[in-house]
Amino acid sequence: MNLQIKDDTNIALGLTWRYVFALTLIAALSTSAWFSLELIISRQKSTAAIVNISGRQRMLSQRTALLSNLLVHAQADQRPKIHRKLRESIELMSQSHFALIHGDKLLGLPSTMSETVNAMYFKGENPLNTQVDEYVKSVDELLAADDKNLTTDNATLLLITNTALTRLSSSLDKMVHQYQLEGEASIVRLEKIETLLWTLTLLLLAFEAALIFYPFTKFTKLAIEKLHQITRELKFHEEYLETIIEQRTVELSIAATAFESHEGILVTDANNVILRANQAFLKISGYSEEEVIGQSPRLFRSGKHEVNFFDALWNSINNTGMWEGEIWNKRKNGEVYPVHLTITAVKANNGKVTNYVSTLTDITVSKAASDEIQRLAFYDPLTQLPNRRLLVDRLNQALANSARSGQRGALLFLDLDHFKTLNDTLGHDIGDLLLEQTATRLLACVREGDTVARIGGDEFVVFIENLSDQPFDAAAQAEIVGEKILNELNLPYLLSSHRYFNASSIGITLFNGSELELEELLKQADIAMYQAKKAGRNTLRFFDPNMQEVINARVELERDLRQAIENKEFQLYYQLQVDGDGRSLGAEALIRWNQPKRGLVSPFNFIPLAEETGLILPIGQWVLDAACSQLKAWEQNPLTNHLSLSINVSAQQFKQADFVSQVQTSVQHHAINPNLLKIELTESMLLDNVEHIIITMVALQAIGIRFELDDFGTGYSSLQYLKKLPLQQLKIDQSFIQDITEDSSDQAIVRTIIAMARGLNIDVIAEGVETDNQLAYLRNYGCNHFQGYLFGRPAPINEFETLLESSRRYPRDVLLRGLAGTK
Repeated sequence: MNLQIKDDTNIALGLTWRYVFALTLIAALSTSAWFSLELIISRQKSTAAIVNISGRQRMLSQRTALLSNLLVHAQADQRPKIHRKLRESIELMSQSHFALIHGDKLLGLPSTMSETVNAMYFKGENPLNTQVDEYVKSVDELLAADDKNLTTDNATLLLITNTALTRLSSSLDKMVHQYQLEGEASIVRLEKIETLLWTLTLLLLAFEAALIFYPFTKFTKLAIEKLHQITRELKFHEEYLETIIEQRTVELSIAATAFESHEGILVTDANNVILRANQAFLKISGYSEEEVIGQSPRLFRSGKHEVNFFDALWNSINNTGMWEGEIWNKRKNGEVYPVHLTITAVKANNGKVTNYVSTLTDITVSKAASDEIQRLAFYDPLTQLPNRRLLVDRLNQALANSARSGQRGALLFLDLDHFKTLNDTLGHDIGDLLLEQTATRLLACVREGDTVARIGGDEFVVFIENLSDQPFDAAAQAEIVGEKILNELNLPYLLSSHRYFNASSIGITLFNGSELELEELLKQADIAMYQAKKAGRNTLRFFDPNMQEVINARVELERDLRQAIENKEFQLYYQLQVDGDGRSLGAEALIRWNQPKRGLVSPFNFIPLAEETGLILPIGQWVLDAACSQLKAWEQNPLTNHLSLSINVSAQQFKQADFVSQVQTSVQHHAINPNLLKIELTESMLLDNVEHIIITMVALQAIGIRFELDDFGTGYSSLQYLKKLPLQQLKIDQSFIQDITEDSSDQAIVRTIIAMARGLNIDVIAEGVETDNQLAYLRNYGCNHFQGYLFGRPAPINEFETLLESSRRYPRDVLLRGLAGTK
């Protein structure tokens, strides 16, 4: 019984021990299975968290690109809000990136990475860690930029949107996929271990099914439901990310479409080498993308701008970061066209320029329309001359210029005579032809800077600037223009099939600064024009009666001067020139005009008029022939055959293309020794085209003609050219001789001229010598040639030759007296 009990006890104990062992084993296996299941769930959560955070990274990058694009197109009051959301997005993106690398217990992210994930983050040519850092920096640069200068072609914006669309999104997708693969592989391994544990557990549950099976089944169902829930969440996030990606792709496509706008866009690097050009730019320029990439924008220069234009352009970009304005470009086919251009410098955080972005619009059509509007607003549509509006604007400018410079101007009011009769008889079409041809003729009568305007009907206004500051001289200049207009308008017109003669009446008034209001000037010119009509038409009148008297006198003098040329009313006077020993060397020929009514007219009165009217040319030719004739006559007399003769030549005469042949013809015609003919030039002639003057002088020197520079010291000649001129003599102006005995300045100037001439191996002659003391001073300074009243006044040829006969050594006693006076 006891044994039975003992055996039963042992059996019970054995069974109990086995049961306890089985329960312990089952509990251990169940616990292992439980932990395995928890590990699977944990791995699923970790994988889900990683995928979620990585997807969040991708979503944030897309959101950042969207906000960046919105920032460009947003209104000014919306930009602070977009700034805030953009900064929040990039901060969340940085936090997520840090959590993925270093782990986060709260988010369920592991702190370690697999070798594959680590390599994707930190290794290779473009690791994900570097991409995210560059992306964050680019957004920071965009936030730091000035919103006013932010445009769709901003290089930083293009970098953000391209990165979001291509490299970063692609890298994040690869990272999410890798996390999913590793999570799934880990779960598969854990599931195999779980399966093994559950198999062992099920074998032991054969006798404990009722105790264990139900809770285990319930727990398994819960775990499976949990896994299904996680799977559903992962699928939801995947679908959400796909929706965001699709949305961002559309937005970036819109941004790319904006780059391909109707405006031409050109992107260069910091060295101004072209990187990108949109289709609009290629269409405008006519080049292909392959032809412009890698080139410089100089490829499109038209050549219409000076170097200083581009200097100013780049100064603006360097100082302000941009330049905007109109510029002329050249297409591939060589056509030059206007564009409105904006150039913006793109800078990094360190302030260094990384790119230049240019946007341009072809304004050929709009500029042509603007020019047409301008033309219609300011120009007469029939004659294309300035209208009254533009005339008033230019006159105001002319008055301001006159006030600054002191130079006078003239306003000419012109009215066509009997124009209404023409319109009534031949019709308005013929009248319009007359107005058009009149406008053409008026333009031909004035200088390029002067203005001709039509102010209505048959009324025209001409104003000329930069006349003399002296009223009578300015009036003379204006009168020349008025006479030229009258003569031109008196020529016959061909109006359709009609040959027509027409005249005009001109009124002239002078202006000097802002002495009178503009309307008052027009009124004065209009009054003067009606005075011209009352005087018989086809004439001109000045508003100032005194001025008119001067002009009338000038007209009469010009008429008499022309008659003097025809009637040979001129004659030469001769003034003796001597050397230091008192011997006669030659004479200067001086023209005189003995007018039948006026008497002897001084050259100071008629030579300026002759130069203004061009009559100086026939007068100068007469002087040349008369001088050569006199030299030929002197050859026959031993008393005069050694004498030279100096003649004055005007600038107009000397600049004639055939002047050399004129002189050569006169010399040959009279068969004279050319070495005895001297041509006197003035320093003022050297101010204009001195190189041509030197060429002419050299050509005349080759045939034996000698040259003298007259009035030396009073002009503006350059010593640089003085050494090049083939001169034989300098004439010291009489203004330095007059006070030479008292004025130390005159003495210093004369000594300098003599010393300089000696250094250049040029003779010196002093004119205007009138006293013994002047002569003595000059001889002491080294001057050995003289001319002046001390030796003889200018005289006709008979008196001059009588003077030579009476004293062959005419000034000798005077010279001796001068020397005695210096002791």
